[in-house]
Amino acid sequence: MAGLYIHIPFCKQACHYCDFHFSTSLKKKSELVNALCKEMVLRKEEIPGPLQTIYFGGGTPSLLDAEDLQQIFKTIDDHFEVVEAPEITLEANPDDLTEAKLKMLAASRINRLSIGVQSFFEEDLKLMNRAHNANEALRCLQFAKQYFDNISIDLIYGMPDMSDARWQENLDQALALGIPHISSYALTVEPNTALQKFIEKGVVKPVDDAVAQRHFEILLAKMEQAGFENYEFSNFGKPGYFSQNNTAYWTGKPYLGIGPSAHSFDGNTRSWNINNNPKYIKAIAADTLPIERETLSTIDKYNEYVMTGLRTIWGVSLEKIEKDFGLKFRTYVLQQAQKHIEEHLLFLDDDRIVVTKKGKFLSDGLASDLFILNLS
Repeated sequence: MAGLYIHIPFCKQACHYCDFHFSTSLKKKSELVNALCKEMVLRKEEIPGPLQTIYFGGGTPSLLDAEDLQQIFKTIDDHFEVVEAPEITLEANPDDLTEAKLKMLAASRINRLSIGVQSFFEEDLKLMNRAHNANEALRCLQFAKQYFDNISIDLIYGMPDMSDARWQENLDQALALGIPHISSYALTVEPNTALQKFIEKGVVKPVDDAVAQRHFEILLAKMEQAGFENYEFSNFGKPGYFSQNNTAYWTGKPYLGIGPSAHSFDGNTRSWNINNNPKYIKAIAADTLPIERETLSTIDKYNEYVMTGLRTIWGVSLEKIEKDFGLKFRTYVLQQAQKHIEEHLLFLDDDRIVVTKKGKFLSDGLASDLFILNLS
């Protein structure tokens, strides 16, 4: 089983916190869609088995029209084996999701929407420079529920001037709408973003880690109370609504990334495309792949497994570590974990090392403590 990720590198406007690759000009959209389809054909042999998930990410995939989607799905059908009921997700912005657009998407093969709400409050959306307003966020979700059962929304916490009460209201609004999956992220200040410049100039307050941790604790309590499972650090799903696509990433399944800046992983090699639309289109037109690749060492694979495993409810399997990497690695990870087990940040669940509720906000730091730099 494998996944297919398709990067749609266009946005109406740039969000102040975003460092993903995109263009705000749609002039090359049809050329880009042609190039995506051609790259799929050029790389179809890289997929080791039938596609279980197809994910349209971005950028803003909801800028695609019916003809774009038809062209992409025809290419997939012609060149890949697909399981009988794949999960097919499209990321969307609320301002794109008119009722007409939702009808079109529901008539396509898309069966899951991931909607970038980020906040139900006007002041947050303005600070982020989102293209939608609070009313559009509410209205699009009310419409979306008429056409889709499997809906996820993104929410951002730890924002400057976001009180605990406002964060709780955001969560209450999402829960009142009956959304079955919520992805929630702490606001991070990425280099060379507008947000970083505003903070440096004193226009926006710096991000406060203590506020983010408090908001995360509120998030955990609210979601647990509402019957959601925190199956990965930033992801909460009702039973039956975990993202198959994201779960495959965290459990090390292979995936093929198509489009500018898209990453791929085959179990041994990680690769990524050039993050420049015109150069990408030109290279694909010339039948060349604008790709860089790195082969992962045994230590790289171990570190990645620990990093992703500790973010999930499945944790890190000692049996898998011994089978895939050897007894030396199993002994090492248990030794490194011991002090965190004593501090109740990690616990041993039969054969698995799992993060406790107390340790969740520290999971990336805990993982780095279990990393191996060299095993001499």
